[in-house]
Amino acid sequence: MAYDLEEQEKIDALKAWWERYGTASMVLVLAIVVAFAGWRGWQWYEAHQAEQAMGYYEALEAAAGQQGDDAVTRIKAASAALRTDYAGSGYTARGVLVAAWALQQRKDLDGARDQLQWLVGDKSSPAFQAVARLRLAGVLLAQKQYQPALDQLKGKAPDGFAALYADRRGDVLAAQGQKQQAREAWEEALKSLGTDPAAQIVQLKLDALGA
Repeated sequence: MAYDLEEQEKIDALKAWWERYGTASMVLVLAIVVAFAGWRGWQWYEAHQAEQAMGYYEALEAAAGQQGDDAVTRIKAASAALRTDYAGSGYTARGVLVAAWALQQRKDLDGARDQLQWLVGDKSSPAFQAVARLRLAGVLLAQKQYQPALDQLKGKAPDGFAALYADRRGDVLAAQGQKQQAREAWEEALKSLGTDPAAQIVQLKLDALGA
């Protein structure tokens, strides 16, 4: 096919451009395709992980509502799977709290402590970590491990937990027979609670201590 002069110039310009930039352009297009495929693959992986974690969480929650040794076994197995394989999932911290609560209700304090100690060490969930420290202090108090319980409550309490931490600290100190220190802790809790209905419970503790 014959081309006129203008068409031939365009073809020559295109060839020259391709010789200069063609390889780089192909590499760029390939990089974009690979990046897009990787992004879509990561999205699929994240969704799959979340779905799997949700399945373990639901199984744990169901087992927590049941009785018997078999239920305890399922609770621990589901929690172990979440902690081991899905530590970064939003379901894991909640599942560990559910497991700890369920085990504590069954008087398995060692099992509950194990769950909460893991969550206390999980730096990726600071809000759940604050709850775990409070509950772990309660478990340790039930086991009469007073100093380890106080260790969980020392320092500045996380935001929103000042009253709860002070109240629990008062519980531990009272159990140790340190009445004055317990009084100070409960008074601190009362000050933080203000008009919260929970203040009535703390006041009852103070009244009983005074009696």
